[in-house]
Amino acid sequence: MKKRETLDQQLYRQTIQDRTRRHFLRDCTTGLGGLWMATQNAPTASAAFTPGHDPQNPLSPVLPPLPAKVKRVIFLHMVGAPSQLEMFDYKPDLKALDGKDCPQSFLEGKRFAFINGTPKMLGPQFPFKQYGESGAWVSDRMPHLAQHVDDLCFIKTMQTDQFNHGPAQLIVHTGTSQMGSPSIGSWVTWGLGSENSDLPGFIVLLSGGRLPRVGKALWSAGFLPSVYQGVQCRSQGDPVLNVSNPEGVSRDDRRRVLDALDELNRHSHEKFGDPETLTRIAQYEMAYRMQTAAPEVMDLKKESAETLAAYGADPEKESFANNCLLARRLVENGVRFVQLFDWGWDTHGSNKSEALHHGLVSKCKSTDQPIAALLKDLKDRGLMEDTLVVWGGEFGRTPMRENRGGKEMAFMGRDHSPDAFTIWMAGAGVQAGMTYGETDAVGYTPATDPVQVRDLHATLMHLMGFDHQKISYPFKGLNQKLTGVKQARVVREILS
Repeated sequence: MKKRETLDQQLYRQTIQDRTRRHFLRDCTTGLGGLWMATQNAPTASAAFTPGHDPQNPLSPVLPPLPAKVKRVIFLHMVGAPSQLEMFDYKPDLKALDGKDCPQSFLEGKRFAFINGTPKMLGPQFPFKQYGESGAWVSDRMPHLAQHVDDLCFIKTMQTDQFNHGPAQLIVHTGTSQMGSPSIGSWVTWGLGSENSDLPGFIVLLSGGRLPRVGKALWSAGFLPSVYQGVQCRSQGDPVLNVSNPEGVSRDDRRRVLDALDELNRHSHEKFGDPETLTRIAQYEMAYRMQTAAPEVMDLKKESAETLAAYGADPEKESFANNCLLARRLVENGVRFVQLFDWGWDTHGSNKSEALHHGLVSKCKSTDQPIAALLKDLKDRGLMEDTLVVWGGEFGRTPMRENRGGKEMAFMGRDHSPDAFTIWMAGAGVQAGMTYGETDAVGYTPATDPVQVRDLHATLMHLMGFDHQKISYPFKGLNQKLTGVKQARVVREILS
């Protein structure tokens, strides 16, 4: 005999029958909806592209999936955006327009940082000459670098979609204007590891007296394991803060402490499986090895007087020149990606002397000789065969002067211009003595062959043996890429 249902049981059965799939997905915190939400906040256990590092050593070197021409990169970022019109993009027509009202067509639909109303055009402020067999134009502000134009590959039509420094710097180094994404140095180190087990794969060197506008976000590992973030080093004193043992702590003491921590961390990893635990172990061990390796590699006093003089380096002072010499020493010792940031290229000012002579002129003077010495040193040592040097800022400068507040004022420098700026590369994989792209008669927009920052990233990844469309990491439900979701292309025309 069938047992009779109570009123409560009947109501419960009817409620279950009335439930739809939509109700389930909306309300069930332990079902599909809850499982999806949990994945958005949990660490990613595996990636779409797996480099194949030794599980116990996330910086172990691995081969790229495709043939590569570049093993190491030195990226020279001039923080603040150098004026291409005073350095590399010669525009004689602009000189004839100096002091005349800017055409309205240059202003319509544009956003500016310091232009209101109708500004005056501003001609080139320094003389230019052609150099080398390539006939590249360089101003008299960079006389040492001008002797190496036949080693350089210029791209004069770089474009970005940001006109403020911080977001534009983020795009150059992480591919997005938002904080929280990995730097290109982190992507490369994640994909390839380090060739020297005693040094980080990604090292950052600063000069100019200040951090870039958005600081350490420019060399962050973002959503990649934190072991791949850039390690900031110094060119004076201890290479890394706190790398030396405290007074009274011997190296043997430090070893015993690390062994104890290693045991605790491995027990934690076995219990919880958090991949960041392995990262922590690797970082502790790297710091221990760096106590011996880093001071040795970064001791500029080991260089000859002739080499120091060639760079204009002084081991007793922090400088861009020191950092260029350190960059050569680091790549020579197997560091995968060396990033130099030189602050001070945002050449605004209340008058012509301040904007130019206390800005652009002084920055050119402090960087011209060291960069030329770096190129020659790399070439003489055979390192150019598999090392790529990249130089540039975050955007360019306008052909018209600023006029803050809509009033015609004394020379205030050139405003920010995202539509066209110059970068150059030298070394493995790119054509030497080449200029790609041409801007219009006043250097404002590309006349031919525009190149987006994501195209530059795609090209760099290609040179290092990666398909930019396939090197990705799952985060927040998407396979995240350095080049993002917009279409990017490898600039094959510049490849050797």
